[in-house]
Amino acid sequence: MELHELTNSPGAVKNRKRVGRGRGSGTGKTAGKGHKGQKARVGYNARRGFEGGQTPLHRRLPKRGFNHQKRRPLAIINVDLLEKHFAAGTEITIDTLREMHLVPRREHGVKVLAKGEITKALTLKVQAISPSAQSKVEAAGGTVEIVAFGGDAAPEQAEAAAPAQAEEE
Repeated sequence: MELHELTNSPGAVKNRKRVGRGRGSGTGKTAGKGHKGQKARVGYNARRGFEGGQTPLHRRLPKRGFNHQKRRPLAIINVDLLEKHFAAGTEITIDTLREMHLVPRREHGVKVLAKGEITKALTLKVQAISPSAQSKVEAAGGTVEIVAFGGDAAPEQAEAAAPAQAEEE
């Protein structure tokens, strides 16, 4: 088979409907647009959601909820996953969790919850942790550090460290 021998399947290509070409064509006179009215005129183009001047549906319905612009969603991870995927003495940050595909990239931080048991001493540098998860990690010999969303020390810890540094100077 050659390129010049290729043809379309029967019925694949239809002729364009020619409107306004006389009564015998079936779409003569008003050309399928009906009698008068806004939609029969040349250049008619209603925007999306336009309801002919009636208040559109998206404006009639009430607004619901509130989306805070500075909200930073946290990925949830349990201590049993940390036990399963990390060796003892490992420092765990959001970057190490992302590298292992344990948290999605779109999340801004990590919160550790207490589901499961932990026996390894791990160093956690996370944005949030539940009190029961913190006690489990510390009971296993690990440490927990709460860091801010940028990866630095959390504001509470930074304020606590500032007076100590001033005393040293």
